Amino acid sequence: MKEESKSRVAVGVQEGVVRSRSRPAGILTVDAGGAAAEAKNQDELVWHELMNAQRTRKILSGPLSGIERLEGGWVVAVIYYKGCRVLIPMEEMMINLEGDGRENSDLVNRQTRLANNMLGAELDFIVRDLDEGTGSVAASRREAMLRKRQQFYLPSQDGPPMIMPGRVVEARVIAVAPKAVRLEVFGIECSLKARDMTWEWLSDANEKFATGDVVNVMVKKISGDSVEAMKVEVSAREAKANVNKENLMRLKKQGKYVGKVTDVYRGTFFLCLNCRVNAVAHSCNTASLPGQGDEVGFLVTRINEEREVAEGIITRIIKRG
Repeated sequence: MKEESKSRVAVGVQEGVVRSRSRPAGILTVDAGGAAAEAKNQDELVWHELMNAQRTRKILSGPLSGIERLEGGWVVAVIYYKGCRVLIPMEEMMINLEGDGRENSDLVNRQTRLANNMLGAELDFIVRDLDEGTGSVAASRREAMLRKRQQFYLPSQDGPPMIMPGRVVEARVIAVAPKAVRLEVFGIECSLKARDMTWEWLSDANEKFATGDVVNVMVKKISGDSVEAMKVEVSAREAKANVNKENLMRLKKQGKYVGKVTDVYRGTFFLCLNCRVNAVAHSCNTASLPGQGDEVGFLVTRINEEREVAEGIITRIIKRG
């Protein structure tokens, strides 16, 4: 980052920061030096760790705990690292805005909206500036993400990249919506449709995934002509065995099973049976039509091995979702 940008970050962080380290004398304990002294020593150790991390450009991580607008208008993300308040200016969050559907909106508002959905996610950062007098810490997620891309996606002197298409790696879940899950894969953000997260159809991805989870994903494609423009395509579904197909072969024609409606589209009902099999119903023998989230009875009329689904009829509504 240029010197001008560094100073802007420093000024923005200092403005309106809660002076977490400037506080009156602590409570005197009965043993006159026990817990209070230990707390003070712990604070000093954390501050020393942050100073070393700034000097060595070490990547640290912590949970995203808040989004704030400071007095001067700066919008910052707040991370508490071992109790120490770390602020990341929104311009240093490097949030992937592709596909958010708000291309004509204000940039900071777009970033803030997505950052709000990321609350609770574990994020990497590199310390950029510290002020021991006020206890303020300014950091950059962008620098940490670029460092990880360089480290894991580019070849080194010792050999090929650590991450290549076909490899299964861990990814952090940083946001969850009903039909999509946002992941961070070693410094690169990407969004997956719920159907690419698991072999079983879901009515709401929140039923199975939560911000802060770590999931395995299969790397499908890596693209980009620079570290800043690098993109990755992954599939969480292909990183695990397809139990849906195995369970499908255990079903019996004319057998009746219980399942949940995951979606309804143009009169077709999509279900996930309790025996972990995906199913499709084109008709219902019910007084009223079921909706998404309803628990229903399902009669199998055909086992479609090619599409790996059971086909049949919804016979009754057991419970409204």
